[in-house]
Amino acid sequence: MQSKTEYWLKILLYFFTFSFAGWLLETAYGYCQLGEFTKRGFLYGPICPIYGFGAIILVLSLIKYQKHSFKLFIYSAIVFSVFEYVVGFALDALFAAKWWDYSAEFLNLNGRISILFSIAWGLIAIIFINHLFPFLDRKISKVWNKFSLSFQKIIICILMIILSADIVFSFIKYLK
Repeated sequence: MQSKTEYWLKILLYFFTFSFAGWLLETAYGYCQLGEFTKRGFLYGPICPIYGFGAIILVLSLIKYQKHSFKLFIYSAIVFSVFEYVVGFALDALFAAKWWDYSAEFLNLNGRISILFSIAWGLIAIIFINHLFPFLDRKISKVWNKFSLSFQKIIICILMIILSADIVFSFIKYLK
């Protein structure tokens, strides 16, 4: 049985893991679209926190629908569309810049969300919760649990410091 500290360290590890995976996904998507590597995301480093937060939302609140794919699809499509809209609005309000624009997509709302991507988030949630997360959870746990709690804390602290510095430098860059 894991302690609350161990539980939250693992949640933070998932955040960083899936933020990095999201950056890889965005980079691959950008390469396929443009035919060359381009910087993706808000931060300097290889991390897209929106994906990390999305994974954590799934793991903490929507995993209970793992055996109910239709409910998982609907709730995920709604939750992530709202999440994507709010993040898009906040980035636009703070920095007068858009990191994505769905204006050309069918049934979009202010270019921040579209029905196509809402459907995609629902399908991705089903794949993530039913297949990807259980597999990765086993693999990550197998490695992570080999480290002492003190070492786990150090790793997460280092990652948090790096992320905090990245956020500060990115804010400075985009607020100019």
